[in-house]
Amino acid sequence: MNKLILTGLLLCAGITGATLQAQAQQKQPVLNHIAISVYNLEKSTAFYRDVLLIDTMPEPFHDGKHTWFKIGGHSQLHLIEGAKEITEHDRGSHLCFSVPSVDDFIVRLNQRKIPFINWKGEKQQFNVRVDGVKQLYIQDPDGYWIEINDDKY
Repeated sequence: MNKLILTGLLLCAGITGATLQAQAQQKQPVLNHIAISVYNLEKSTAFYRDVLLIDTMPEPFHDGKHTWFKIGGHSQLHLIEGAKEITEHDRGSHLCFSVPSVDDFIVRLNQRKIPFINWKGEKQQFNVRVDGVKQLYIQDPDGYWIEINDDKY
């Protein structure tokens, strides 16, 4: 009898045996969000929204110190104002976003006078990886490196 009641409660809650089995089989963590500390939230928000064309999403704090962006099925980028200064970052540590056309993205960068480099550091150049993916690197207002590529998504 208790098993029958428990089964009924689980079904009412929308939890089926398939749901429980899928949750049990998930072996890897799933990326939820990446948070970066920024010096000027307004400037950084404008960069990610207007240059990278990433959509903002509601954030729960409503304190003027957070901007959240939707960057995947369930993944987000959180900008948090609070950096005491803008610091130098290594290009090897970067975010990466794929775009339909690197060439079209370069046009946008040039229109906004935003410099870019290839992996070797050559200015206003892109490179093509050994797997055929075209890529370039830019920096956001806080100096964080961002790879832009045309990998299929």
